[in-house]
Amino acid sequence: MESSTSFSGQRVLITGAARGIGAALAVRLHSRGARVAVVGLEAEKLESVAKACGDGPWHVCDVGDRTEVQTAVATVVDALGGLDVVVANAGIAAQLPLSGGNPEVMDRVLKVNLMGAYNTIWAAAPHVSHSRGYFLLVSSLAAALHLPLMGAYSASKAAVEALGNTLRIELRPSGARVGVAYFAELDTEMTRRGYATRAARALPASRWIGHGRPLEIGIDALERGIKRRSRRIVAPRWMTGALPFRMAIQPVIERITQPGLAKTLEIAREELVGLTTTQPEDEHD
Repeated sequence: MESSTSFSGQRVLITGAARGIGAALAVRLHSRGARVAVVGLEAEKLESVAKACGDGPWHVCDVGDRTEVQTAVATVVDALGGLDVVVANAGIAAQLPLSGGNPEVMDRVLKVNLMGAYNTIWAAAPHVSHSRGYFLLVSSLAAALHLPLMGAYSASKAAVEALGNTLRIELRPSGARVGVAYFAELDTEMTRRGYATRAARALPASRWIGHGRPLEIGIDALERGIKRRSRRIVAPRWMTGALPFRMAIQPVIERITQPGLAKTLEIAREELVGLTTTQPEDEHD
């Protein structure tokens, strides 16, 4: 069992912290003694998380908007007196057939997942560029192993992985460390919404994907990894063996997803689905 003071005094910023992984991680690190600041889109949920973190700083922020991210980071740095850990966790998803699907899905997923991660790096990385600093980017198993209908999400998370690997090299002279987190499906609202569509249920591989593992598995892994300043955080543990063999596993995935796939894609092209988290532009439609 981890000590309740294992993160004592560490100043932590978590994006996408109104719900799911971000919210649970914020509460966990606060319970271990960290001073946690949270940013996200949903003010009421975010305020509730902040209260659970000892009334820590919180800021409503669209990570896809660079100016908003810059303002949020400056506010948090002022409140905490600096940063030791940044977790770029904000992310969204939606199914997308690459041929015949809605291109706006690609635009919006990349805006949040990729540009949101970049904007967070741009604004916050200078503040963790010290010997105790750690920057963690939350990627996904989808960055390494690719399924039909997940092209937008997989592309964005593969790009996040690349950002993390590059940032690790660039921050090394400062003494800061950089990690990338990879998760298979955890039991979060985002996962449940993503796999609740007609097309997802018809996906040939649905019998072995889309079944969320307990969220606590991911939070435990994050806590260990952040404490150790790990370069790679993986949950569930079986993924540790899968990642190095991604090139060998991908052809297997391509074969087993073929039966019935044409019908699944037809359903997806006709089905209207929303993003897994409502975005600011949706609220004004």
